Amino acid sequence: MLKKLLVVLITISLLIGFTGCNKAKVSGTVKDGTLIVGFDQNFPPMGFVDDNGKFTGFDLELAAIVAERLGLKLVLQPIAWSAKDMELASKNIDCVWNGFTINGREDKYTWTEPYMENYQVFMVRKDSGIKSIADLAGKVVAVQLDSSAETALKDKPELVESFADYIKAAHYNNAIMDLESGAVDAVALDEVVARYQNEKRGEKFEILEEKLAAEEYGVGFLLGNTELRDKIQKVLDEMAADGTLAKVSEKWFGKDVTTLGK
Repeated sequence: MLKKLLVVLITISLLIGFTGCNKAKVSGTVKDGTLIVGFDQNFPPMGFVDDNGKFTGFDLELAAIVAERLGLKLVLQPIAWSAKDMELASKNIDCVWNGFTINGREDKYTWTEPYMENYQVFMVRKDSGIKSIADLAGKVVAVQLDSSAETALKDKPELVESFADYIKAAHYNNAIMDLESGAVDAVALDEVVARYQNEKRGEKFEILEEKLAAEEYGVGFLLGNTELRDKIQKVLDEMAADGTLAKVSEKWFGKDVTTLGK
């Protein structure tokens, strides 16, 4: 009887072990024929939810083309931007592809070559009277938590200290709605996002000519994942050479703003 019980227990243990292995295999993502891209769904025009409730954007369109050329099924995974490190480390996603700034993060991730240039800027209401960064003294300024704009402002403590209040919003959409309502006086954010949001909201805002910081966008992977990086880099290079990058850029921005191969 005892021997039979032991056999049953061992069999159950093996079944649990096999189930665990199967789960691990499913989470192997690329090895199972899928490419899971992590992105902030509130970051138009790079990645966002359109009026039909579908994910879209410049970066997501590039990711779809890359996945197709690699013979992989694309899975778009919205993430909390502040949780991107955890998402990569736990292998819930294969990469972060969504207006992801390389500058200041060079040693934290494995990167593709930069494919686009961008700037961090301040956006204000047209009737604010704010014309320069110096005019932000005594004003309420908002930024997205864990964003490149927040990182840029960390290097300018005297500027931050001059603000009447410094607010860190969960999403840029929240910050821009606060700007529109007058709850904040300025938002620090990516220029490409600022211009898109301004156009969509009827040109209610102004973008200060004075830049906060220059930067470059890349696709970020878990540190050390050079195998997947190299595969995606190869396809991006091909897309730059055959004009696909330029074509997608012109669709979203009206001109070619990409930098690969130039």
